[in-house]
Amino acid sequence: MMICAPVITIDGPSGSGKGTLCQAMSQELKWNILDSGAIYRILALLILHYQVDISSEKAIISLASNLDVWFLFQNGDLKVMLKRVDISVKIRSQIVSDLASRIAALPCVRGILLNLQRSFRKWPGLIADGRDMGTVVFPDTPLKIFLDANLEARTYRRMLQLHKNGVNANFNELLFQMKERDERDCNRSVAPLMLKDDVLIINSTYIPAQKVTEIALDYVRKKLI
Repeated sequence: MMICAPVITIDGPSGSGKGTLCQAMSQELKWNILDSGAIYRILALLILHYQVDISSEKAIISLASNLDVWFLFQNGDLKVMLKRVDISVKIRSQIVSDLASRIAALPCVRGILLNLQRSFRKWPGLIADGRDMGTVVFPDTPLKIFLDANLEARTYRRMLQLHKNGVNANFNELLFQMKERDERDCNRSVAPLMLKDDVLIINSTYIPAQKVTEIALDYVRKKLI
């Protein structure tokens, strides 16, 4: 019987620190990494680039079925690669983020991308960042973390990330947009963001990133013993 590689799932809303935690854990454990949100962002970027009608499921499925996506660490940063092109910055704009949230609610899109996400499960292990990693994509793993923070803290972090990428963002406008996204993610009919009983909950509102990483690693190491 084939034994699957272990998976750590890290779910939570936008701006809770999932990406930072995934990268820190990946560097510590030397495991592979999956930024599932980046996959939806890439699809959104392509839809915008090719001016695809979002109501055309056929066209969107065609794009989603041919994504060549991979991730790599370079100079301490996670690079999101589409084929051989680094699109890490391009997919972080607010317009891409909003569209990614909208298409993530489409059952046809989630169905196509499910197998792509599961293909990242390779030895020595995978750390998967998303909103339905522990509930839908890798429900069999015992290593599940839900990372949360209050809306204001998450908005501030998102604003700093956009500023770092050269994108100007207004806090109040961003707060409204993130609140709307939270509602979409939690209320969509397919794979909504939700809590399960078998998950470690970490609220990162007032906890430094390094401490969050320590809590998560301690949890994982105890589970792996």
